[in-house]
Amino acid sequence: MVSEGKLSDEHGGGHSTPLIRPVISTFSHWWSNGGIEFAVGTLVDGQTVLLLIVVASISLLVHIYSTEYVKGDSRYIHYYAFLSLFTAAMLFFVMAQNIIQLIVGWELVGVCSFVLIGHWWEEKPNTDAALKAFLTNRVGDIGLIVGMIVLWGTFQTFDIDAINTLISANPDAHHFALLVAACCLMAAVASKSGQFPLHTWLPDAMAGPTPVSALIHAATMVVAGVYMIARLYPVFYEGLSVGTSSINLMAFIGGFTALIGAALAFAQWDIKKVLAYSTVSQLGYMVMALGVGAWTAAIFHLFTHAFFKACLFLGAGSVSHAAHHTFDMREMGGLKKVMPHTYRTFVISSLALAGIFPFAGFWSKDEILLGSLVGQKNGYPLMLVFGCAVAFMTAAYMTRVIWYTFHGEFRGHGHPHESPKAMTVPLWILAGMAVLAGAFNLPGPVLEPIGLEGLAHRIQTYAEPSVYLSGLGLSHPDPSLSMALIGLALAISGIVVTYLYYWRRVGLHGLTERNRYAKNGYTLLENKYYLDHLYNDVVVQTIKRPIANWANRFNQNVLDGAVNTAGETARDTGRWIYKWIDQGAIDGSVNAAARGADSSGESLRVIQSGKVQNYGQLLFGSAAVLAIVFVIVV
Repeated sequence: MVSEGKLSDEHGGGHSTPLIRPVISTFSHWWSNGGIEFAVGTLVDGQTVLLLIVVASISLLVHIYSTEYVKGDSRYIHYYAFLSLFTAAMLFFVMAQNIIQLIVGWELVGVCSFVLIGHWWEEKPNTDAALKAFLTNRVGDIGLIVGMIVLWGTFQTFDIDAINTLISANPDAHHFALLVAACCLMAAVASKSGQFPLHTWLPDAMAGPTPVSALIHAATMVVAGVYMIARLYPVFYEGLSVGTSSINLMAFIGGFTALIGAALAFAQWDIKKVLAYSTVSQLGYMVMALGVGAWTAAIFHLFTHAFFKACLFLGAGSVSHAAHHTFDMREMGGLKKVMPHTYRTFVISSLALAGIFPFAGFWSKDEILLGSLVGQKNGYPLMLVFGCAVAFMTAAYMTRVIWYTFHGEFRGHGHPHESPKAMTVPLWILAGMAVLAGAFNLPGPVLEPIGLEGLAHRIQTYAEPSVYLSGLGLSHPDPSLSMALIGLALAISGIVVTYLYYWRRVGLHGLTERNRYAKNGYTLLENKYYLDHLYNDVVVQTIKRPIANWANRFNQNVLDGAVNTAGETARDTGRWIYKWIDQGAIDGSVNAAARGADSSGESLRVIQSGKVQNYGQLLFGSAAVLAIVFVIVV
């Protein structure tokens, strides 16, 4: 990559960002259609490299972890084949040079997700979850295709670099087309990255093996939508007027998703589903950050979240592996003593997720809250409220998980034990990154006292595509100690409140049994806001029932009618043939011949007298007749 100068950041405390052009390689023409040449190539910049590190490192650790987790599985080779194919597809998606390759990689990771969710397809819930994920993603894919068609129709190119460059060079042009494209692509983001209202598939996807959940549904595939927004950020920034508004579709969807996902995590007893709704919530955080103009904060949080959330999922798999393959926290408890490595890594990653200083999540979450506070030309106050509420709730529900899983008395059966090194070593590596990953984008004031201010904002400096974003006028807020302390205070408050509630038994215990409103609220959470009921029993049935009724009538009256008519015609024809041809003509002729032969035989029986002289008379008479015939004829 070649630096083409530096952009002085207007609000970055004097920090300057180099304008770095991506390295683009076009290998060959892929195919041509209608006179249009489709190329295949790679686009590598700081954003690409960051995602390559995330995908490759976590995939490697998951592959190592899986050697023990799925050991002895009947489809062991099948599992590794699709896990490896997924990694290749994700790398293809990350390095896509054009939007056609982006679509291909997008669909490939979706196919791998479908197969791996349904890995144990013998159990119906697993196949149902795989189908739900597949069909929900197809809904969003309609938006993906339409959005990409709009971009092609507007710019007459599939090249990502060319599209971003054209928009950044003339931001005010094509606003309506960019608005339509951004709204359509948001549908794809909602399905792939679990945003409201298409987030319902992601918790059900926990039916797959736990390493799959760690790799695909926490760290890599589900951030594909976030990555696509960041890759085509000029489209969204200009289309949704991110720089000039105080609320927009992307920011609201992200913030609202973060809030409802965090709330749903409190009503789950399956440890993987708690983490799944946590993932939904954190993905909402990333989308909200992009919606308020905090590009670096979103990608920074994507980076840090990948490590500590993968560690949490693999930790859940370690607990299940030791507790006789259950994920129900009510059958756990007291595992702190017998699983020290799993416990420590799980707590470290939980603190990182909660945003506790100095863990990685603290730094990235602080930047998102700061971005919501400052915005670009306007702040995003509603998004800030959402973000602060989620910061409190995240710390609270993760403390609840730690209590039910590792503290108290063991409520399960058997004798739990620590997992083997093939599982615990990846946990410690990921936990180490949960501590250290925040160092990749530390603010200057933190490093200045130790003389390392030159190492500040590494992700902002090298991962942010400033060559495009500079033309949009994207600014970065100065670090704020007060905002960092507010975020930290909210996280600590969530931990303290939950600690008092579970450890010290302080608080309104049994409130849902005494209070009608509390009970109704908890029932709403238990039923996941009735979205599955809406989709399955209202939307699907409203469409499926008339189609099924019509298909049944068509089957009964048309298909079955035609088949029945053909059968009755064949039956009647067979009866007529049997009666008149077989019985009347053929059998009649045979019977007539038989009767003639019988009558002739009876008539000729009289000749059989047994007297030689009679036979001689007949012989000489016949010879005389033949002689006369020969004389007459010849």
